[in-house]
Amino acid sequence: MLASALSVFLSATAVLASVTKVPGLSSSTRGCGTTISKEEIAAAEKDFESKKAFQPLAENGIGCVTVPVHFHVISEDGTPQGGNLTVDSIIDQVNVLNDGFAHSGLSFKLVDITRTVNADWFNNVDLHTTQETLMKRSLRKGGAADLNIYSVGFTDSPVLGYTTFPFSYSTNPKDDGVVFLYSSVPGGTAEPYNEGKTVTHEVGHWVGLYHTFQGGCGGSGDHVGDTPAEADPASGCPIGSDTCSSSGIDPIHNYMDYSDDSCMNQFTPGQIRRLLSQFVIYRS
Repeated sequence: MLASALSVFLSATAVLASVTKVPGLSSSTRGCGTTISKEEIAAAEKDFESKKAFQPLAENGIGCVTVPVHFHVISEDGTPQGGNLTVDSIIDQVNVLNDGFAHSGLSFKLVDITRTVNADWFNNVDLHTTQETLMKRSLRKGGAADLNIYSVGFTDSPVLGYTTFPFSYSTNPKDDGVVFLYSSVPGGTAEPYNEGKTVTHEVGHWVGLYHTFQGGCGGSGDHVGDTPAEADPASGCPIGSDTCSSSGIDPIHNYMDYSDDSCMNQFTPGQIRRLLSQFVIYRS
């Protein structure tokens, strides 16, 4: 399974989407709130390498693993317009997530849905807010290998989503999980980010991947050898963009860039190796 996973790129036709302003999305550029400093990366990579030395099987991956998904719907008032996603929308979102990770060795199974009407959480949850802490402490389920997804409104915020990295679970397990804009589900109103790829992007972080543009054109970048360096995050679907002098054009079709949803369609073999190794070490 792993051998085939590492030899397959996910591919699809890239389409340039138009930008539409929608409630809860105040920027025409993808806003991912998952950030990490150079110092944090250095510490995380040192820990990762030391743990790989004592767990050599991590380099060989884990075969096929099913990740339980706990989906927490936060709405303003219990209406669809107020964020109360339908079961069909949630299933469609999990299907898009599975499509994105189809050749990775990981699959995601929706095991339960919770629904909470809380206007304060819906509107004001964001990174490091009191609302985020209360929401996660009240709702989070399972252990390190359980994926908790929270849909919220991000009112007056440009953020489409954010998440925690696997190496942070041991120090703050209740904080673990993905938070995303409810209207970015497939068929939602957050054009051009309404094909469900925001969750795929954030789950990429959840299993240990950095942005493809991490570090710009210099240094170790995203610590994956087969993702070309990229000076800045992509916007739209800039075919042929090449912002660094090193080999390879910008990886605008990669799920870990900032392209429009219609432009995203692949993880690389190197990313798959990394995410499987991260999962073995920090989440298995």
